[in-house]
Amino acid sequence: SGVAMHLDVLDLRNFYYRTQLGRVAQRAVRDRLTGLWPVAALQGQTVVGFGFAVPLLRPYLTSARRVIGLMPGPQGVMPWPAGEPNVSVLCDERKWPISTGLVDRLVVMHGLETSDTPSEILEECARVLRPGGRVIFIVPNRSGIWSRGDGTPFGFGRPYSASQIDSLLRDHGFTPERHASALFSPPSEKRFWLGLSGALELTARRFAPWFAGGVLMIEASKQVHAPKNGGLGERIRRPLRILEGVGAKAPVPALKSRD
Repeated sequence: SGVAMHLDVLDLRNFYYRTQLGRVAQRAVRDRLTGLWPVAALQGQTVVGFGFAVPLLRPYLTSARRVIGLMPGPQGVMPWPAGEPNVSVLCDERKWPISTGLVDRLVVMHGLETSDTPSEILEECARVLRPGGRVIFIVPNRSGIWSRGDGTPFGFGRPYSASQIDSLLRDHGFTPERHASALFSPPSEKRFWLGLSGALELTARRFAPWFAGGVLMIEASKQVHAPKNGGLGERIRRPLRILEGVGAKAPVPALKSRD
């Protein structure tokens, strides 16, 4: 732990969809996300997840105009959502196949802390977000117990403190707006802790928000400056093309709007 390294998509899938602890973690983080961004508030919007954010995006499939799950090349891609038309895309983590200014809401999980080039990921986040768009970064908490062992995906890569992630975001043109935490129960497969996890999440959120959760969730907006000599307008006129040749094994699906 402590060195940036990509997780494998199969390990991530197995954790979140095949283990009790993973399902508990998925529910805890997703409930916190939908508390910050209620499903109804994202009606008709373009919602994108980067890294392995798809476990959190399912609630938005019903209301968003489109939902896209971007998965970085070194991690690998899996089709998602199960049993429905695929919306997950394998991509170069430094060049996303998304037009500039297209995205209303962006969720990044298992994307920033495992990358060797977090600055380039943040530049892509800023590029694809529309002015006024919002992003939530979900990262392992340095002072939480989930980042201290490698039994879960939150024990890999580079954990952050709130002040570290804030200054990193400000350096890349974001304004941190809100902080939240999740995963207050220990990362244990023991039935006692699994059973208690829901109550612990609610109690810590209401009465002890300073208590260290396993993940930090930072909502940020994009700072928009007046363009000089082309600037932002120039970038919007030259949107990134869909990447050619990325993920030849898994063809990039056409992005269909969910009207």
